[in-house]
Amino acid sequence: MRRPWSAAWIRGAALALVLGLGTGCGSDSEAAGTGGTGALDGEVVVFAAASLTDAFQELGERFEADHPGTTVTFNFAGSATLAQQIVAGAPADVFAAASPQAMAMVEEAGLAEPELFARNRLQIAVPSGNPAGVTGLADFAREELRIALCAEPAPCGAAAVRAFEAAGITPAPDTYEQDVRAALSLVALGEVDAALVYHTDVIAAGDDVEGIDFPEAAAAVNDYPISVLEEAPNPDAAWAFVDLVLSDTGRAVLETAGFDVG
Repeated sequence: MRRPWSAAWIRGAALALVLGLGTGCGSDSEAAGTGGTGALDGEVVVFAAASLTDAFQELGERFEADHPGTTVTFNFAGSATLAQQIVAGAPADVFAAASPQAMAMVEEAGLAEPELFARNRLQIAVPSGNPAGVTGLADFAREELRIALCAEPAPCGAAAVRAFEAAGITPAPDTYEQDVRAALSLVALGEVDAALVYHTDVIAAGDDVEGIDFPEAAAAVNDYPISVLEEAPNPDAAWAFVDLVLSDTGRAVLETAGFDVG
């Protein structure tokens, strides 16, 4: 689906003329990244990587406030799981994945034309106070520790594999979780001594966890792509939501959440 950057504004201007609403100049909310499509309504269904939960929920609230009559419904999960659901026919308007590999599954099915909007890096998460004394990636090979990793099909799991390969370490995990938030929750509850999650998830957990940087994270940075889906039930609103994510407002929200948007 071709991204109608200028066509979106033209549609809004044409609609404004037809309805006698003036010259079609964008409102303040449109300037914030709504795509200038005029009045929007209905449900926008967004499938998004679990690591985007907090940032996208904030953007969803902003979108609904800017467009009364719209509802943003999120499905947060592992990117590979979401991609499989979309290819299998699950109705969705927007897909935001935590890796190009997960998006490729949808793109190869002819359902997406993505563009990158953020990057994320791994960080070691430990319970508050770090009771097991974890200091780096080498601790993930200690058999006596309780370790959680994302399953490899999930982008956080694939990134972990790259990080361990760069460090020359064979981890000894006790559990593989389907998405990064599931792994993070085990740390926050004190059920594991450490997990490999995204930097953004450590920020989202607040005082419940502590984050530990490690040099091999540079070998496992994930790019995040987003796309309006080819069979989007509400394409105008879908484009407007993507525009919001890519706008200065969206970038500021993502940056505050810990994403790299440079």
